[in-house]
Amino acid sequence: MPLLSRKVDYALLILSHLNRYPDGASAREVAAQFGLSRPFVANILKLLCHNGFVASHRGVKGGYALARPPEQIRLAELMEGLDDTFRLATCSQPPQTEACNLTHVCPLRHAVAEVHQRIRDLLRNVTLAELFRPCHPAEAVPTPLGVLTAATRNGLFSQPCALGAE
Repeated sequence: MPLLSRKVDYALLILSHLNRYPDGASAREVAAQFGLSRPFVANILKLLCHNGFVASHRGVKGGYALARPPEQIRLAELMEGLDDTFRLATCSQPPQTEACNLTHVCPLRHAVAEVHQRIRDLLRNVTLAELFRPCHPAEAVPTPLGVLTAATRNGLFSQPCALGAE
């Protein structure tokens, strides 16, 4: 199972498009750009708007625009805002709704919790600006997040970027 859900994956793709068009874009324009259905894009935009990541504007020149600069939006915040709670294992994040019946005897429980926390800390330190930065082949190196899924598939980046590459 990938770290980024389909919802977050496509939200990143949509936000990156809006980042390139500061005056905004409509759901139809975003859908056409990436070959997605307009209702699907509209649903993601509705969630992004509800969570304060984008602002909607009505009228002839209406559409959606980023509500905040991408430097102010953290990847973990986006994931949490879209109700996409990341859990490394059932025991790694309270509340333990799907409690493992081996938790009381598991010798790895604390180690797994530590790895989980390290990943969460990494996600809290990644801004959308870092993800949206254009890459050049000389800058492409492995990253802690690996290859972005939809963003890379749809040609958003020429190559996978290293976070923090200058």
